[in-house]
Amino acid sequence: MDAAQAETVDVIVIGTGPGGEYATGELARAGLSVVAVEAALVGGECPYYGCIPSKTLIRSADLLSGARVADGVAGAVTVKPDFADAYARVVEVTADWDDTAAVERLERAGARLVRGTGTLSGPRTVTVDGRSWTARRGILLDVGTRPAAPPIDGLAATPYWTNRDILRSAEPPTSLLVLGGGAIGVELAQAYARYGVAVTVVEAGPRLLAHEEPESSDLVAQALEADGVTIRASSTVVGVTHDGERFSLDLEDGTTLDTQRLLVASGRTPNTDRLGLESVGVRTQRGFVATDPHQRVLADQDSGEVVDGLWAIGDATGKGGFTHVSMYQAEIAVATILDRSGPAASYHALPRVTFTDPEVGAVGLTEEQARDAGLAVLTGTADLAASSRGATYGPGAAGFVKVVADSDRQVLVGATSAGPAGGEILGALTVAIQAEVPVDELRQTIWAYPTFHRAIGTAIADLS
Repeated sequence: MDAAQAETVDVIVIGTGPGGEYATGELARAGLSVVAVEAALVGGECPYYGCIPSKTLIRSADLLSGARVADGVAGAVTVKPDFADAYARVVEVTADWDDTAAVERLERAGARLVRGTGTLSGPRTVTVDGRSWTARRGILLDVGTRPAAPPIDGLAATPYWTNRDILRSAEPPTSLLVLGGGAIGVELAQAYARYGVAVTVVEAGPRLLAHEEPESSDLVAQALEADGVTIRASSTVVGVTHDGERFSLDLEDGTTLDTQRLLVASGRTPNTDRLGLESVGVRTQRGFVATDPHQRVLADQDSGEVVDGLWAIGDATGKGGFTHVSMYQAEIAVATILDRSGPAASYHALPRVTFTDPEVGAVGLTEEQARDAGLAVLTGTADLAASSRGATYGPGAAGFVKVVADSDRQVLVGATSAGPAGGEILGALTVAIQAEVPVDELRQTIWAYPTFHRAIGTAIADLS
């Protein structure tokens, strides 16, 4: 079917990750005819292979850890880990990897779902398995990313795991090597170690969580090591083999590591390589699609030329592989498509959380990033364990709050809350940075006692 024979609708959405699913529903409820194209599960990576199942597993592992430190604090506790219980919860929260409920939500909103891989075949035209649709208003892209394997000799020929594989495995391995010390790697490393798995994390860089504050890296490394995780930073893998049962990894320094399972958690790549972007004159950078502040796709990163009738949201825009970014961008795109007034995208207060124990919440710039940007930087820190709340909390109170301020404007430009409920404490810091609340106002704020978030006030006071 060529474009002249294509069915015409108002909007076509390619990819129904969290943002794409939301946008599809909102546009359909607004009265537009919407076709959503999805090659996998409606909802995308997050509810089935990312945020939801991983945090469910992590919660189970955290409960085990809490029980283990109860002796001498709450009484004698006998802990008997059972991974089957944790896996049953993962199956429950993913609906056994079934998207029926999500599909029904879209259909109730009035949208139509087409299963298959959507390809741009010209301006405002999408082809799926030989069938074509054209869009009066335009096309919204939410194609996401997929796990990327580094170019290591022999790796591609082995049955390594990605986040998808490990979260669908009902049986934990006896040993696990995690390739990559980013958020996904350290979260799953700690969770599996707490279930008795012998875990090693291999990171090519000098520290874990390379994009966070060095203090966060140190805190997480100490926590993982306390759980029995072996960390090999500044280690480059040059070769991988599998003998049918076990993996062998050769390091650049001549060391060989042996493990039952290998989890590759060293990055992701955008699903734009077979999207047909060239048919509408779009050039990507490392696979990422450039957008303007209203999520309209640009021809490339440098030209500023808007491609008519094409929007993009989510991981493939390169603004952060987070569900909350996709949802934020989706709201902006929906407003633009519906010709409604709305804010332009801004990322100066982008929050992120690593769900280790202790949690690492961060927003905005790190100290190093602020200095690299040429800002006149002030920093302040507070030790959670030394606080009154830390004293009452007991075991597991290690952590800190760090704030980064622009001394010229007297506002916060970045912050980290690492420790118990670090991701929850982050909320107040995110609001402060988003709204550019003056530091003097924060100094005058009354912080409840005894709470961990009171450490924000202590860190602010430390700025002077």
